[in-house]
Amino acid sequence: MFADIRVALSAYGEAIELSRKLNLWKFYFIPALISLLLAGLIGWAAFGWASNIGDWLSGWYPWERGRGVVDTLGSLMGGLLVLALGLILYKNLVMIFAGPFMSPLSEKVETHISGIPTGKGLNVAQFTSDLVRGIQIGIRNILRELLYTLILLLVGLIGIVAPITTLGIFLVQSYYAGFGNMDYTLERHYRLKGSVQFIRRHKGLAMGNGVVFMGLLLTGIGFLIAPPLSTVAATIATVRRLEQEDRPV
Repeated sequence: MFADIRVALSAYGEAIELSRKLNLWKFYFIPALISLLLAGLIGWAAFGWASNIGDWLSGWYPWERGRGVVDTLGSLMGGLLVLALGLILYKNLVMIFAGPFMSPLSEKVETHISGIPTGKGLNVAQFTSDLVRGIQIGIRNILRELLYTLILLLVGLIGIVAPITTLGIFLVQSYYAGFGNMDYTLERHYRLKGSVQFIRRHKGLAMGNGVVFMGLLLTGIGFLIAPPLSTVAATIATVRRLEQEDRPV
């Protein structure tokens, strides 16, 4: 697992160099625009919902004594909940809507690495197929992320373990982000079930790729380049592992 994490992390340096060498920057524009629009919509909604959720949570406290502390905790939990859910929705929606544009990017990178054209290209049928698969992956991952995140948030109510659960939430989201980025490559080699099995064998690839992806999302403008850059990095790392395994044509 740790070897896979190192491969995934080092692939980002190669991704920047390869983007320059192959002039891949043109693939960055539409995903960046999608990221900007979704970030604005979800951020606007989250700003209004955080205080409402905090008020609702503190409303369950029936006494006046200690209400100030409960209100503060309620607002904090509301903010964390909205942030966690917002990141889950944002990340997966970006992957769904940007997916049809990320697949050709991944294909170009794989062709350069392997020297073997995949022959799919971008057309209406392939665009639709990529979008449908993106929706399937997105729904699958959203449901699992919500479940694990909710469990960790509830455990985080025990103050002493809150820092650990916060890290746990970050790692859960990182894993599923890497999952989605890797599938842009795996969709050309496996059906959905096979893709899931491959990623389970290489959790470190998903985790390493997703940690950088999530880090970029949490920076000022990094979220604009996170989807395409992480896709290039995931393709580099995934193709290397695919070359070490027997795989269906």
